[in-house]
Amino acid sequence: MNSETLTKSVFVSVILSKDLVVSWIDQMKRLLWRSCLYFKTLKPESQRDLKMITCLLHLLITFTSTQSWKFLSAKNGDSLKPGMNQLCKNLMGHLNSKGFYPILQTLLIKGMCKTKPCFKPTTLTAIITIAMRPLIAADLSDNLVTVFLLNILSVPAIVHHIRIMSPDCLVLLMTHRIFKRSLVLLSNNQVTKIIFNTLEGNYALCLLANLIQLGNSEMEGLVESTNQFMYVAIELLGYCQQYVQGKRSNLTYWHPVLGWFAQKTDSSLNEAMPIVTEQLSELWSMKMIRLLFEPLFCYTSTLDSLDVSGRSESASMSTKNFLKKAFDKVSSHQNVSKLKVDSDVVVTTCQACTVYLVALQTLAQLRLDIMAGLCYQDVLLPRLWMMISHIGPQCGLKIFLEVLAGKENNISHPLFYLLQLSCDTAWHIITILDDVEMYEQEQPFPLQMLITISGFLNSFIFHSIWDGHLTVQTACTNEVFNSAHSLLITLYDRDCRRSYTPSNHWLIKDVKTSAFLSELSHNKKSARFLLQRVPHIIPHTERVVLFRKTVLKDKEVLGVLESTRVSPQSTLITVHRSRLIEDGYRHLAALLPNALKGIIRVKFVNEQGLDEAGIDQDGVFKEFLEETIKRVFDPSLNLFKATAEQKLYPSPTSYLQENHLALFEFVGRMLGKAVYEGIVVDVPFASFFLSQLLGHRHSATYSSMDELPSLDPELYKSLTYVKHYKGDVVDLDLTFSYDEDIMGKLVTHELIPGGKAISVTNENRINYLHLMAHFKMRVLIKEQSNAFIHGFKSIISSEWLEMFSAPELQKLISGDTTDIDLEDLRKHTQYYGGFHNSHRVIGWLWDILENDFTPHERSLFLKFVTSCSKAPLLGFAHLEPPFSIRCVEVSDDQDTGDTVGSVLKGFFNIRKRDPVGRLPTSSTCFNLLKLPNYQKKSTLREKLRYSITSNTGFELS
Repeated sequence: MNSETLTKSVFVSVILSKDLVVSWIDQMKRLLWRSCLYFKTLKPESQRDLKMITCLLHLLITFTSTQSWKFLSAKNGDSLKPGMNQLCKNLMGHLNSKGFYPILQTLLIKGMCKTKPCFKPTTLTAIITIAMRPLIAADLSDNLVTVFLLNILSVPAIVHHIRIMSPDCLVLLMTHRIFKRSLVLLSNNQVTKIIFNTLEGNYALCLLANLIQLGNSEMEGLVESTNQFMYVAIELLGYCQQYVQGKRSNLTYWHPVLGWFAQKTDSSLNEAMPIVTEQLSELWSMKMIRLLFEPLFCYTSTLDSLDVSGRSESASMSTKNFLKKAFDKVSSHQNVSKLKVDSDVVVTTCQACTVYLVALQTLAQLRLDIMAGLCYQDVLLPRLWMMISHIGPQCGLKIFLEVLAGKENNISHPLFYLLQLSCDTAWHIITILDDVEMYEQEQPFPLQMLITISGFLNSFIFHSIWDGHLTVQTACTNEVFNSAHSLLITLYDRDCRRSYTPSNHWLIKDVKTSAFLSELSHNKKSARFLLQRVPHIIPHTERVVLFRKTVLKDKEVLGVLESTRVSPQSTLITVHRSRLIEDGYRHLAALLPNALKGIIRVKFVNEQGLDEAGIDQDGVFKEFLEETIKRVFDPSLNLFKATAEQKLYPSPTSYLQENHLALFEFVGRMLGKAVYEGIVVDVPFASFFLSQLLGHRHSATYSSMDELPSLDPELYKSLTYVKHYKGDVVDLDLTFSYDEDIMGKLVTHELIPGGKAISVTNENRINYLHLMAHFKMRVLIKEQSNAFIHGFKSIISSEWLEMFSAPELQKLISGDTTDIDLEDLRKHTQYYGGFHNSHRVIGWLWDILENDFTPHERSLFLKFVTSCSKAPLLGFAHLEPPFSIRCVEVSDDQDTGDTVGSVLKGFFNIRKRDPVGRLPTSSTCFNLLKLPNYQKKSTLREKLRYSITSNTGFELS
């Protein structure tokens, strides 16, 4: 076919006619626009409509570019090309002015935002090609790039589909540097605001997801524009966060990434969200983390020529050794280059930290995934802390405080973003570390590094409040302060369970304890706040003193002190020895807490039904309390069970006891009364239950997995095996359920709804471990624990308990675990029946205790006399009643107390014969040792040793 024939047979050639050119252009504009409008009514899921869409796209492809116009390849065609190209530009300009891009957006959403896309690769390629043509024709003008961002790159997961289905279009995007051009435009805050306000929350998130994936594909552009990318990511995430906060109301909808807010998500967006989430996850991929933190990695690599890419197990060990060596240099004050706050490496690292902090705050439902990415293989986290440690001594404490002091409550400095992300990621990883990882493998930090970090955080928290850099009100809501505090308390709790710090590490040494207590006595807000948040900064003994003062003040307010009234009100109860618990419960369970805090007098009735006569004619409450506690905590009663280490916790099967929850509340009140009165009792609790008693399970720093060894070491060992299992966890055939043998019947508990049908996988095993630990320590005994804690806290305020850790609470209940201070005990001993401090028998007694008895035997002696094997926390000056020794001449059943004759005999050692047939006895309710006036030291030693090891008191004589 010759050129003339070709020209006459082609529809486009009509434009060459001067008479028809205007009509042809007008007709073409109408035809193309009508085709675009038709897209609105077509449904891609229909095969018939899909064919029509393909036909119309072909029409648009043909008439928006001259590439397929064959007549231009004929003779003189080259001279026509400029004019024809301009014509195509005009047609595209017309379509754009009419709303061409929003129609393409709708078409893409209908065809691609499905679980299974409706469009074939050719269809998607055609749409993206058409969308790019106006952009290319206008040399990527700001206006058209803005339109392209709003309508094409905001389509959910569009870059993902392009990358998979249309690689040529991805090359087209990369060739024209769409990613870099978009960043340049979005770096203008005004433009970003306009785009976000137009898109609103959902589609702005999709725009960010597409940009992240496009940047990962166009790595050259991402490397060139890293800082711009971080700025844009921060801005878009920040706008999303503000939007969600502004849309929160009682009528909200669930968003799988942003959480709850009042914007209904359309069905297309819901179907595309899994892919959008996958796109967003590229932000915290190791590839992206290494790029954004490249200056940090370069800086740390200068400390040692270590390549940490593609780490194997041996590489992991090398990294650990490298970090340990580098941190040891800082700790030993050797010549290590100190970083300036305004240096490029610090500024860029702070900006990267900001990206991930805003992501953590905005993408609320992906928080765990983001943390997992940031903590992956311990690559980033130790380097962040290494940078902080290089800012100055004590992890740059002086620098941080100087920045904070520059302006009151100024915690928005970029340096604090570095600190916050470092704290958040460290907290995340430390809460899931087992003891082997933390103490033996020293992952992700060498223990020396943890000592330095905890020391820095302790001082930072203290001085930021004490020195007035942060007000109490600001600190309560400030994210940086709370992140630092959470990590500090986590490190402190781990140290309480298994120590890794030197003695007195947690005390603040540059402020005298007396000065702090003085501020506290004047009710200064800062001192009270610090005592509440970081009580460990002052010595434990001082906190016990504060506790006792608080109880004393409470007694004064209630008017139950002897000094408050001439005869303070008291409650008298009669208890039959054979019905100790039943009678005690019947009399005391109904008492109001304030009445129970008062004086309780007990009258015992013996086995014969007769009132017991005693030295204390008003009854012996201490004996009643000790005996009640001893019986109710006996595991044979099934209210409490004992662990392998003989530590107590509520029994999951206590419901077999009638009215068991009321009994638990009563027991809690009785223990609270003992603590309130300063009566130490031998009740060793499992540490996980002590944590619940303190309310730690409500804290963000609490980890069920950490506490599990205190309940079930074997289960902990099994779960740790699952955690470190090298193969596919599915092979272990585990589900989110727990089988329990209850009285010979197998009962299955689901850890989550439908849990017995959900397999444990490599991806969800950490969640499984925590759910299993939580189920065993909390869910199984929830009602029992709540009842006991309610009873205990009706006497002992939660606020009073905030001063103590779990081990310290155990000491408050059961006394000090250190060896008995015999000098202190002797100093506070009272003597009766003729005995005195210089008496020969008394001298023998103290010598035997000090030189002949072992520490264990001394504990048995104390238990024999006081019913508790441990000394009061504040020493024997606080033992109530005071420890006493009385010389006795007769057996307990004949003993009527001191007489003039018995006192004189005891004082002058007047005896008819040596009482070798009699044993020492005790009255634990009065902390009284009844000691015969032996004539030989060896006899005293033999008889005393026999008495204390026989675990008897009244019944021996």
